[in-house]
Amino acid sequence: KDENRRLLRMNDSLINLLPSNFLRIDTAVDIRKDTIPFDTLGNFRHYAWREAQVMYNTVNAEKNYVQINRGSNHGISDNMGVFSSDGGLVGQVVNVSPNYSQVMSLLHVQNKVNVLVKKSNSSGTLSWDGKDPKFLSLSNIPKSDSLVKGDTILTGNYSLSFPPGHLVGTVAEIIPDLSTNFYVLRIKTAADFQNLQQVMVVENLQYEDQDQLLKETKKKIDDPKKSNR
Repeated sequence: KDENRRLLRMNDSLINLLPSNFLRIDTAVDIRKDTIPFDTLGNFRHYAWREAQVMYNTVNAEKNYVQINRGSNHGISDNMGVFSSDGGLVGQVVNVSPNYSQVMSLLHVQNKVNVLVKKSNSSGTLSWDGKDPKFLSLSNIPKSDSLVKGDTILTGNYSLSFPPGHLVGTVAEIIPDLSTNFYVLRIKTAADFQNLQQVMVVENLQYEDQDQLLKETKKKIDDPKKSNR
């Protein structure tokens, strides 16, 4: 019952209308067919959310995955972000079939996610050490930040898969790294990975455009043959 109530609060009629899902465009240029106007100010949809049910989920391995009952037939594709029914980041879609999708959980030792500290906007890298499924590690946060236990950690600005500013967890422990000017933070996850039942899958409607531009830029600038010309 609690899970269903949380899902209702996160359903399409609510989360899809959040202003953070929209961007403002220059009205002097044409609107592409895959953009959906939001209002007369020229805002268009950047993110779209879909609900899904968890079919199975692991937390005890070093590399954990979540399987959901939505696949390519439902518009799901690789690299989409996944959040719990109460808004906590769960992971990212890494493989799809027609009716199901496989999600790389945050509880995967190869998963590295850009996040930020809400009150300071300092950006760091979130990872898992393969031990306690309730806690993650956050590195590269400067000691100049005045941190306290309970500070909020949000999705960062440097991911094409996750909208920025969504809940990831809270600071549970602050560990100074004596060899550097950075903290190592122990983060309590907002998502309850041991009790995942319903999730929300978020699609970046501009992903293909952004990703293609990134690839073309790297090819243009980083190609060693071209750089020697």
